Amino acid sequence: MRKSIIRHVLTASLLLGAPAPYLFGQACPDAMKVTAGLEGPIVTVRYLADDALTGRLAGSEGERCAGDFIAARFKQIGLTPNGDDGTYFQSFNLASVAAHSPAGTGRNVVALLEGADRQLKNEYIIVGAHYDHLGMGSFGSASVDQKPAIHNGADDNASGVAAMLDVAERMTKAERPARSIVFIAFTGEEEGLLGSAYYANNPKEPLTQSRAMLNMDMVGRLSQGPLIVYGIGTATEWKALVAEKAEHENITLTLLDDGYGASDHTSFYVKDIPVLHFFSNVHGDYHKPSDDWDKIDAQGLSKVARLVTGVAEQIANKQTMLTLVKGAGKPPAPVAGSSRGYGAALGTIPDFSPVAKGVKISGVREGSAAQKAGMRAGDIIIRFDDTEIADLQAMTDGLRARKPGDAVKVTVLREGKELVFEAVLGRR
Repeated sequence: MRKSIIRHVLTASLLLGAPAPYLFGQACPDAMKVTAGLEGPIVTVRYLADDALTGRLAGSEGERCAGDFIAARFKQIGLTPNGDDGTYFQSFNLASVAAHSPAGTGRNVVALLEGADRQLKNEYIIVGAHYDHLGMGSFGSASVDQKPAIHNGADDNASGVAAMLDVAERMTKAERPARSIVFIAFTGEEEGLLGSAYYANNPKEPLTQSRAMLNMDMVGRLSQGPLIVYGIGTATEWKALVAEKAEHENITLTLLDDGYGASDHTSFYVKDIPVLHFFSNVHGDYHKPSDDWDKIDAQGLSKVARLVTGVAEQIANKQTMLTLVKGAGKPPAPVAGSSRGYGAALGTIPDFSPVAKGVKISGVREGSAAQKAGMRAGDIIIRFDDTEIADLQAMTDGLRARKPGDAVKVTVLREGKELVFEAVLGRR
């Protein structure tokens, strides 16, 4: 069965009008060979995270191979093209969204599952995930040596795309929902939400008729959990609905109200659309060449996809609309095109599990200021010098106010006791 699916994907790709260099040249790997012996969503992860795609940098040949694969998969599933001129692609000049972005053309990949209800089919649920990554790591890499290397981004975010495609397949095989579902693979997320910002300003279906947006970004390391779900505070109905579906899948949850963040759901919440962001937390391979497909929790990935499918089906068939709650969290500035990866760095890896105050860390990067100072996993940062660090935004603001080479006294909670470390900040 798997071979016939992949063969269909490869055949379909020839019908999508992709430029010949990407179909017949050396840029695109043979999906049959790359994914041999694999089943389920991990097939997509394995293909997108192959070295031949060289990290899927927005606007690159690797990104185009990935986009062609996703579009072909949409076609195989039976979804209607919802991009430009009857295609699955919504193309745009990357530099038109943010000046620091890579040169060239980026492509969102967009498909539609039309609703079954005569009236409600004109309302939309958006299910999305970004498919770009860091390429060779020249921008945004967390690698210590900073040498060019392929950043495959298996968890970030081939895992989210794999889950999104699994949701699409499950929903097309089930009874058609009342509302229509728009499935989107965004590009340019790593440069500042470029693809989702572009779509939100140039929607293929009116955002005034869009009732919710479900985003999956880094959902491939679930293991024992918890699954972190942002956006619970953006609609009054979310908490009970998500908890019910998670209980059915035996998934432990951490629920957070904030509707904003460094992923594509933000582009829709600023447009007054209720959102959820599903996230299995950061890890030591985040934004490093070591984020590879063999570290993905395949069973956990499938569980997340089933949970999101249940949520999507519930709201797609719900007769009444979700109740939007505005102001759940602090909006970033700016929403899109923000420059990431420059300035002072402490070198901590945040743990997004909630704490009473401060920023809990899941680890420190090798050779970083935090490691040299003596900080470690489990520490909760509560103060920079005399400034209280209430949350991750406060920590970000604290780093932005300093420059590489500055010394800062970092106060942490470790096993209930306050410890003070002096760290000399590095360069991000």
